[in-house]
Order: sequence, then structure tokens, then C-alpha cells
Amino acid sequence: MIRQSTCYWPFGSIPLEEFCTTVKSIGFASVELLDGPAWTIARRHGLDCAVGVTPGCKLEDGFCDPRFHDANVADLTEWIPKAAAAGVRALACVSGNRRGISDADGLRHCRAGLSRILPLAEKHGVVLLMELLNSRIDHPDYMGDRSTWGFQLCKDLASPSFKILFDFYHMQVMEGDLIRTVSENLGHIGHFHTAGNPGRCEIDENQEINYPAIVRRLAALGYTGYIGHEFMPRQPDKIAALRRAFEICST
Repeated sequence: MIRQSTCYWPFGSIPLEEFCTTVKSIGFASVELLDGPAWTIARRHGLDCAVGVTPGCKLEDGFCDPRFHDANVADLTEWIPKAAAAGVRALACVSGNRRGISDADGLRHCRAGLSRILPLAEKHGVVLLMELLNSRIDHPDYMGDRSTWGFQLCKDLASPSFKILFDFYHMQVMEGDLIRTVSENLGHIGHFHTAGNPGRCEIDENQEINYPAIVRRLAALGYTGYIGHEFMPRQPDKIAALRRAFEICST
């Protein structure tokens, strides 16, 4: 069985303490995309925070634009040691929006900016995860919107502390061919997110991504990390939707 995590923000109407108790009882081992003050809450409930977020991580203002390098480096310089001390072994980072920057220049700028902070991440054993997002529907103009671009950045940086956060929903919107892509590039992927397509909703039989097949393939590949649920439930009982997602990804 692949270890499962859940993002908190789609369920934010539920107090975090109550949410942690509930998801632990379902079988989840992590609550993620929490900020620093919430890391200790998850830990107190016997849960990991598989991916943490920092105050300065802004989706539009990432490493592809040199104007934001100093701010992003300063943010991560402060929070990488804090994450390591709290047992949080991965932090989110972003490419940011293109703003007219070419893909090649975006890669070059990301290499330059991330190279400034990766030695610190390596020292503390923290992995920076850059999430790939779709630019067709949810995040117009986002640079890191294709897997080939993200994997090339991994190859260029060649650091154990930089990997891709592969979101199945976002990459289904942009390119599909999910299982083949993951199978050929698993070494560059540090974490996965789920959501149903279309609609970024439940991952049940009413959407097009075959999550049981994906999970079986990850298990066959020997993946030992987390798969994190980041969908927005349409049904009123959000916990029931999350429980069903856990069951689907346990097959």
C-alpha cells in the first residue's frame, strides 16, 4: 500500500485538530501543505506533514523570474532549518508565472535561483518540491506547466534536494499519458497529488483518471513516498469523500 496524505486547505472549514484526529482514524499518515505553526499540531496527532509551505511561497512569483530570487531565497533560508527541526522533510516551491519569459530562459533563471539555496537544503536533508500546475484552466501563465520542462530542471540541477511534485490532475489537463510519464521519470518525482478531472473534484468513478491503476503502478515501481489528496469535494460530506479516496488508493 502506498502511504497516503491529504491536503488540509480543501477541508479548511473543519478545525485542524479535529481534522487530524479524523484522518488519522481513517488511516492517513500525513496532513500536508501546512505552514510552520501547524506542523506541531500534525505531529502531536502522530501525523507527518509530507510537504510544508512557507510564508513567502507565492504561486505567481517564483524562481523563473530573477526579480523574485532574493525574496524566495531569503524565505527558504529561514524556513529550511525550521522544517528540518520539525521533522518536515519537504517544502513547496514554485516556478512562478512566465510574464513573457521564454521556457529556456525560465529554466536558466530557475537553475540560477535554486542553486543559491540547494546547498542549505542538502545540508538539512530537506527536499524542495516544485509543483507542476496546469496553465489552461487553473493557473494561466504559470511556467512549470509541462512535465518535460520540470524533469529537465531536475536533470540540470542534479541535486537530491530538488524534485518535482507531480499532480495527476494538472498533468492530465495539460498532457495526459500519466502512467507512462511517471514510469519513465519516477527518479525526478518526490511527491504526488490527486484530484479528479474534470473539475478537480472527487477521484471516484465519475471522472476520467484511473487512480487504482496509477497506485498499482507506483507500487510496482517501488515508490515509497506519499500520494497526497488535493481535491475539492462536491458532496456535502467532505470526510466521506476523503474516506472514499483513501479506499480507492488502497487497492
